[in-house]
Amino acid sequence: MLVASSDILKFLSEFLGEDTLVLLMLAVGGALVIGTGAALIRPKEDVGEDELAQPPLVRSLIQIAIGLFVVIWALATLVG
Repeated sequence: MLVASSDILKFLSEFLGEDTLVLLMLAVGGALVIGTGAALIRPKEDVGEDELAQPPLVRSLIQIAIGLFVVIWALATLVG
């Protein structure tokens, strides 16, 4: 059975409320911050030949900054 995208949005709006997009952005931003931070703090132990021993620092810090920006924006939207 094929479901229209408007039906999905209506269901999400009823299930999560009017702030569905903001909650999703909060989750994505938080996952970006926590995942990248965890990779920096505890890099992989088993490193293959074509893999890096630890993630690049500058790229990781940029990803953390973007994630923090998204989290702060989402929290400000929810509070305000």
